[in-house]
Order: sequence, then structure tokens, then C-alpha cells
Amino acid sequence: MPTVLISAPYLIPSIERFLPVLRHYGLEVLVAEVHERLSEEELLRYAGQFDGALCGDDRFTERVMQACLPRLKVISKWGTGIDSIDRAAAQRLGIRVCNTPNAFTLPVSDSVLGYILAFARQIPWMDHAVKGGVWAKLPGRSLSECTLGVIGVGNIGKAVLRRARAFGMKLLGNDIVPIAPDFIAENGVEMTSLEDLLRRSDFVSVNCDLNPTSYHIMNAKTLGWMKPSAVLINTARGPLVDEPALVAALQEGKIAGAALDVFEVEPLPENSPLRKMDNVLLAAHNSNASPAAWERVHWNTIRNLLDGLGIPPSDLERWMR
Repeated sequence: MPTVLISAPYLIPSIERFLPVLRHYGLEVLVAEVHERLSEEELLRYAGQFDGALCGDDRFTERVMQACLPRLKVISKWGTGIDSIDRAAAQRLGIRVCNTPNAFTLPVSDSVLGYILAFARQIPWMDHAVKGGVWAKLPGRSLSECTLGVIGVGNIGKAVLRRARAFGMKLLGNDIVPIAPDFIAENGVEMTSLEDLLRRSDFVSVNCDLNPTSYHIMNAKTLGWMKPSAVLINTARGPLVDEPALVAALQEGKIAGAALDVFEVEPLPENSPLRKMDNVLLAAHNSNASPAAWERVHWNTIRNLLDGLGIPPSDLERWMR
């Protein structure tokens, strides 16, 4: 009987709902002890015990996958990003890797617009002032006066641009792959170089995948191209931003603020200077929050798992009602 290791933090709290489904398909279930993600060493403790994995951002390195052979057949990622999995090694070793593309486009793009509005309209700071007994008129901007630059015009980047267009923002985009001309024309997006985008934007939203070309795409040099009045928003992957360089840019007034949902180390260390900065908004890798989106991902991840184990998910819809 195949055994499945479940380590996806968003699924585990609802695991009792899904145990009957997995057992219906003849699967034994091994639920990992996990807070945010499993490290390489933590995964190695389970090596040889499972045939399929339903995981979060766990560190499936080549060393881990080698240790999990010959049993491991499929890694089914809960969500979209699979940068924590060594896909080249998985392919060499014959291990299937699955994910759920376009899973959180709507909630993540909503979060980006929320951060833009918070900074432009000074909402958190006005609230803090009034609650602190200060009746202050803080300066705000209409979004129609601002330029938004989106780095990475994929599904989420496009959704961010569509939302920003409705507010009358001037839109800039940057990507390493060509973007469909109809999207550019219909939404009034100007595709440009990274340097030009950063020099002209009032808000910069990082929405690209994490890969060798995008690692630390925001670093001391590129942060130096931004306006002193500009705000950086990252809801994609933490390592897209060089955090020490970002801290320095904020401390030195090279940029005006940042909104961060993801970090190089998660949870964000207690001694991070970002925790004490008044011009920084922080969240715990939670911009994907959406009960409806989570539910779709739960079932799609299970479907991918069954497919990878060679088990036909013929009646899965019956359980989804």
C-alpha cells in the first residue's frame, strides 16, 4: 500500500477532511511535523518511508530525493512555486514534480493593490496617528498621479496591472520573455528595461518567478535606480530581494518604503531590522489568503498526487461536493 508524506502547512489543519479520501484510494498517510517548511535534514528523517509527497516549500534537494529512492515517485506541490525542489535532479531520478499553476492570482494581486493603496493614501499611518492622539493631515496621493512598475508580467503580474489600470495609474512592465501584444495594447502597458522601470516608477511590484536570472534581482545596484519617494512591494519570493541591501536602502532614504509578504528566511528572524521600521509593512507569507483558492488547491494537489502514483482519480469529484 503506497504511503504519502503530507507536509503542506495549509492542508494539515484540514487533514481530517481529506484522510477518508486518501484512504479511499488505498493510501497510507504520514503527516509531518512542520511549521513553515521542512528543511533538507528534516526531510531526510522521513527518507524511504513514502512513495509520494504532498508538500509546501520543503527543500527537496538531490540529496533528499536520492535518499528517498526507490520508493519516491511523485512530489505534488501545494501551490505554484516549485523553486524549493531540484527539478533537474528529479527529472534525472525519474521523480515526477507537479504543482498548481495560476492558483493564487486573484488574492495575491489584490494584496499588491492593497499595499499600493495603503502607502498612497497613508491609511496605516493615519490610523496610528489618530489612535495615538495626533490629529494630523498626512500627505497622500491619488493613484492616478502615480506610476506602477511590474517586474514579471506573468499571471499575477498581469492581474496587478489590470487592477492598477482601473485606478488610472501609468503602467510599466518588465519581463525576460515577450508579452502578448493584445494584453499590452488593451491595458496600456509600456514594456521597458528594468533600469528604466525602476527610475520612473512610484511603486514597484516584484511578481516574477524565482530562478537563476531573478535571484536578488532587487539588489544594491537596482535599488539605487529607484526614486527616493518610491515603494517596493514583494509578494512573490523572498530571495528576489537582497534583504541587507533593502535594509540599507531604507535606512539611508534611498527608497521611501517597502511592503513585504515574503522573505529570504521565513519566519522573518526576530532581530531583522525590518521589524522595527515604520515605513515597512510586513506579512507572514500570506498574500495567497483565500478560502476558495485554498480549496481548489487542496483538491488539485490531491489529483496531481494520485496521477503521479498511477492511481486514476476517477471519482474524485464525488468527494469534492
